[in-house]
Amino acid sequence: MSTTPPVLAAELAVAWADIQRHHPELPDLAAPESLIGESSSACGTELSFERLLHEAVHGIAASRGIRDTSRAGRYHNRRFLAIADEMGLDHAEEPHPSSGFSLVVMRPDTRKRYRATIDRLQRALKAHTVATTADTARSFRGPAARHGSSGGGVRVKAVCDCGRNVRVVPSVLAQAPIMCGACGQPFRIPEVVGVG
Repeated sequence: MSTTPPVLAAELAVAWADIQRHHPELPDLAAPESLIGESSSACGTELSFERLLHEAVHGIAASRGIRDTSRAGRYHNRRFLAIADEMGLDHAEEPHPSSGFSLVVMRPDTRKRYRATIDRLQRALKAHTVATTADTARSFRGPAARHGSSGGGVRVKAVCDCGRNVRVVPSVLAQAPIMCGACGQPFRIPEVVGVG
């Protein structure tokens, strides 16, 4: 099985189609790849079949014209809960103060209904995780990894003699000069003169 994101996206689409067989009003999943790597504290952080069912609840709510969340999509209300129940998901008796009824779990009969799909998606997710976290000499990890930088960090203003400036992580600038295309001089981080 290939582990590239398009293949995982295809597996997500197959799983979505299986949900649609049981819930025909569920709209098509427009961009399954958008679920890969996306995390939401309100909807759960780990991509799984249970998370896919959660997203399907939102899809059915949208197809019915039901507003199932508030607070910019963070709070899942009782309308979300009613559809989640139709989809075979259980929930806590009381809502969470900030996310409402977002934390839903599959009932045993739901897990049994989708067993083959769950297994297939789990294999694809595991293969994808292995492929994207492998640390071998042949793996392409991007420029930040090759140059010893996290690619993150606080960016500061670097200036050149002609007055142009760029934002850069200091550790990146320390690795080699970044040259200005206008004047040909290197960008530098200006010295901060303390007030005292």
